[in-house]
Amino acid sequence: MSLALVRTRAQLGLEAPAVTVEVHLSSGLPGLAIVGLPEAAVRESKDRVRSALLNSGFEFPQRHITISLAPADLPKDGGRFDLPIALGILAANGQIPVEALSRYEFLGELALSGELRPINGVLPASLAVRNAGRALFVPLANAGEAARPATAEVYGGDHLLAVYAHLNDRQCLPRATPPVAPPDADLPCPDLADVKGQHQARRALEIAAAGGHSLLMIGPPGTGKTLLASRLPGLLPPLDEREALEVAAIRSLLGQADEPDFRPPFRAPHHTASGVALVGGGSNPRPGEITLAHHGVLFLDELPEFDRRVLEVLREPLESGHVMISRAARQVRYPARFQLAAAMNPCPCGYLGDGTSRCRCSPDQVARYRGRLSGPLLDRIDLHVDVPALPAEVLHRGTPGEATAHVKERVLAARERQRQRQGFLNNALPPNALDEHAGLARADADMLEQAMRRMRLSARAYHRILRVARTIADLEGHEQIAASHLHEALAYRVLDRLPA
Repeated sequence: MSLALVRTRAQLGLEAPAVTVEVHLSSGLPGLAIVGLPEAAVRESKDRVRSALLNSGFEFPQRHITISLAPADLPKDGGRFDLPIALGILAANGQIPVEALSRYEFLGELALSGELRPINGVLPASLAVRNAGRALFVPLANAGEAARPATAEVYGGDHLLAVYAHLNDRQCLPRATPPVAPPDADLPCPDLADVKGQHQARRALEIAAAGGHSLLMIGPPGTGKTLLASRLPGLLPPLDEREALEVAAIRSLLGQADEPDFRPPFRAPHHTASGVALVGGGSNPRPGEITLAHHGVLFLDELPEFDRRVLEVLREPLESGHVMISRAARQVRYPARFQLAAAMNPCPCGYLGDGTSRCRCSPDQVARYRGRLSGPLLDRIDLHVDVPALPAEVLHRGTPGEATAHVKERVLAARERQRQRQGFLNNALPPNALDEHAGLARADADMLEQAMRRMRLSARAYHRILRVARTIADLEGHEQIAASHLHEALAYRVLDRLPA
């Protein structure tokens, strides 16, 4: 007999394709064959399934069994197909009514004893199953994670026998419920009040948070660049339900599922990270750091120490908000709408301009060091700000800076103005909307044209200066961009200034 039974979801991206499991029992020598581009873990499932069925007390058909995983040209990986294969065999052999499987999709790895083991990627699968109007069966350990999408119908079992009893209406399993997220007040967050001095850098951080702008901090070692960057997520609003689900789905693909968290992600990869680690990829494509920073902050410390080819791959995702991973057998699109924060030293030794005579770097060495960052990449960074060394008296006697809670109030108010005016943040303002939302008086436009010629700015830098000026105006509650807002936006292009 031939029986198309159950469907599962392949872990190939956030928009996961459906995989149909077909079971065919035929005469001939007893055995089990799996077709449909199975990888090693899937090929080995025939032994896990056989042992799980026998150890659970089921009859294993003494016939030739062919398992087809369709579509045939889609590579299949992981142990997630164990449960649907086992249920397909039971249904084809008459031990489970076929109609009982019609409304479900199944995911789960089987132990030899028949216990169900947790797997990765159940949350994106649950989203796809919910959108298809079906119910999902997963291992009990994955049930809370899979139940996070609103209206998702999810059931969790700890053993193959529990699933069997549910499908035969002998002992129905309860519908899974999502875990409860902790209140925002209970979430720890580094406070901006810890940063003393550095008023310009704090101001740039506030502007970056208010408009979603990218930020590069330049200064000697130990001036607080990393400290400032770690405070940026605390200035951002909490994720809404849709954003939190997207972030959790990405983590689910990598087996990093945890309790619901509405804080923006903060990722800080080491400067030895490869291009694949940063943007994703591999023979079996996986999300990289820029995708893990989706709806949050990607912090790159010691920016020039990253391999230049690694940094260049950031250029397209910074503008498009996604990354496309292409391989010979497949193409995967991952979201990557992150806010870039970066830090670097002013020279190879790090002490140029710190007020001491420690720096011995020649102009050529400084030029080569800064030349590791390409012009197109720097063009895509909105704010370049100096973070100078502070005198000891500021650190010892200086008063704490303004607390995150107070700065966040201004940031949220500015973001609300942007959403009411144009529906999105200023960093996403397209060039054709700048005249409408970031128009300048004639005198200010002339001044910006002169700055363009003197600083040799590109058209992209011109647009980014206007977006930053628009954000500064929003922070101050102004409807129009004033000359002071434009001057301040130009002051945040440190690396574009010509040497004296």
